Amino acid sequence: MAFVFSSSSSIPRVIHELDPSRSNSGVFMASALPAEQVDFPPCRLTGDSFIRSHLRKLSPYQPILPFEVLSTRLGRKPEDIIKLDANENPYGPPPEVSEALGAIKFPYVYPDPESRCLRAALAEDSGLESDYILAGCGADELIDLIMRCVLDPGDKIVDCPPTFTMYEFDAAVNGALVIKVLRQPDFSLDIPQIIEVVEKEKPKCIFLTSPNNPDGSIISDEDLLQILSLPVLVVLDEAYIEFSGLQSKMKWVKKHENLIVLRTFSKRAGKEFFLCLAIVLNNSEKK
Repeated sequence: MAFVFSSSSSIPRVIHELDPSRSNSGVFMASALPAEQVDFPPCRLTGDSFIRSHLRKLSPYQPILPFEVLSTRLGRKPEDIIKLDANENPYGPPPEVSEALGAIKFPYVYPDPESRCLRAALAEDSGLESDYILAGCGADELIDLIMRCVLDPGDKIVDCPPTFTMYEFDAAVNGALVIKVLRQPDFSLDIPQIIEVVEKEKPKCIFLTSPNNPDGSIISDEDLLQILSLPVLVVLDEAYIEFSGLQSKMKWVKKHENLIVLRTFSKRAGKEFFLCLAIVLNNSEKK
């Protein structure tokens, strides 16, 4: 059977090429009507017909503008622009890092999918065993990965705005519902409301940022422990922890199976992100 797609019509015409030697065997079906009388329904497929319906209704995420675009719009060299819209490290990595990147062996082959060397270095830096660490290409990827692993369409998450807007956006992409618990006037968490929402709405996870983006507020140990006592996965984003003077909660993942801690190199070192995931080690121990 050969398929011929005619550019003169949106309806493909199917031409059967039958082998004469096999004409007496098998079952062949054909229309009782002449070809010109077959009434095909109109085909009105467009590019977005293949996109999931809830994504077609999604408001687009507004990304930052790269140096190349800003340079063109402002008429300035990229070196003369200081970007503040994404809280990036404006100085870049130390010279030693750039030198090491330039000396990477085998840059033409795929890197280790388990990032063993990187995780070993992060383990030495953090004091947390590498089995608890999962490397990712940016926090956005890790946030989306968590949601894809945890959420079914229609599941709920808790978000506490004002905060990092990617939580809400990724939840919408993954077909989840977002329950918003607004922060107090001083930007602290509304713990009683969070507890009530978790008990009534049964969300799968809650996303918290400490220090919070954009106000820099800190989640106290007491508040975090209260939330960890709830039947919900707690994702704690510590992108700005180096600027708080406080210790990271990374090691808490060894005591709390419902805790995930996000950390980043983009702020303190001008590099990428990594994630501490207690569930990975706990599951491997049970196998």
